[in-house]
Amino acid sequence: MEKAPGISQFISAERIAARVAELGLEIARTLPPGEILAVGVLKGAFVFMADLVRAIPRDVRCDFLTARSYGDTTETSGIVELAADLAAPIEGKHVLLIEDIVDTGLTLKYLLEVLEARRPASLHVAALLSKPSRRKVDIRAEFTGFEVPDQFIVGYGLDAAQKYRHLPYLGVLENNPSV
Repeated sequence: MEKAPGISQFISAERIAARVAELGLEIARTLPPGEILAVGVLKGAFVFMADLVRAIPRDVRCDFLTARSYGDTTETSGIVELAADLAAPIEGKHVLLIEDIVDTGLTLKYLLEVLEARRPASLHVAALLSKPSRRKVDIRAEFTGFEVPDQFIVGYGLDAAQKYRHLPYLGVLENNPSV
């Protein structure tokens, strides 16, 4: 795919695919035996989740929820809201929460508190990206694709004002143009 205007490629589609395959095997080896309930955080995690569940050589069911903290800006509001909830209960299930990026950690902390209260048998987190330099709370994903610097990253499901999700690679907004 041709380079998108205003975007510098940061991580290639090939590197992403290789890392997702590794994560799938690592998750299959690490999580307790039995079916996994993959819970994708929409919208950003949908591409990563689709590839990741195919890379896990175990029975995997899927559900989704939607959390918001960014709106159409490139800065988090710091306020997390659950915009859409799961379709079914998770009590007694081995849950794998799938996030696109762990940035400040506020969204992940909020979602873990909400899900833990629902008494899953186990609760684990996979995130495509981690940006530790931006953490406001001490939290991390057990399974992380890539650690990245403090840049606004788009592509492979991640967006800026709903743009760039379609890119097969991860890129950085050049000069953080108006989106």
